[in-house]
Amino acid sequence: MGYGLPTSVEINGMEFPIRYDFRVILDIFEALNDPELDDQERSFVVLHMFYPDFERLTDYNTAIHEMFRFINMDQKEEQKKQPKLVDWEQDFPYIIAPINRVLGYETRSVSYDPDTNTGGVHWWTFLSAYTEIGDCLFAQIVGIRSKKAKGKRLDKSEQEFYRKNKSIVDIKTRYTDSENELLKMWTGRG
Repeated sequence: MGYGLPTSVEINGMEFPIRYDFRVILDIFEALNDPELDDQERSFVVLHMFYPDFERLTDYNTAIHEMFRFINMDQKEEQKKQPKLVDWEQDFPYIIAPINRVLGYETRSVSYDPDTNTGGVHWWTFLSAYTEIGDCLFAQIVGIRSKKAKGKRLDKSEQEFYRKNKSIVDIKTRYTDSENELLKMWTGRG
């Protein structure tokens, strides 16, 4: 059983430091969802973000695998396709307050220097707090998303909440700049 918070991973017998702060991981999620990047560009960007010694990497596939293993707290990913209930970028304003409550401090105020890879709030600490947030606005948002994804009927209070807060409940689709221009032409907006 490991009790520590890892700050490095092993790739082909060599130890590589990692950027472990929650902000780096959330930035990685943002890059992975960037419609302007193709798969190869996404891989390059996230590896560069995660590994301070990116230039030393020779096995990119293992490096990606180790990055996701870290992000998932060494847990195996379930292969079953699940509906998307959380968008870290869109939901961050609703996630951070309950995480701060669980941890007992403002996580964003903890300094982290990605160049020296020091300080910060470890991703595993952040994710552990996330799993304990309990009843809050974010839990209500996810609950409604879950019911809608499963085709379940919302009760009256959930229907009212959804009607008033559709913009925070519905996960927004991200388009490339060219797709946005095309949508503007079709809808006459812009």
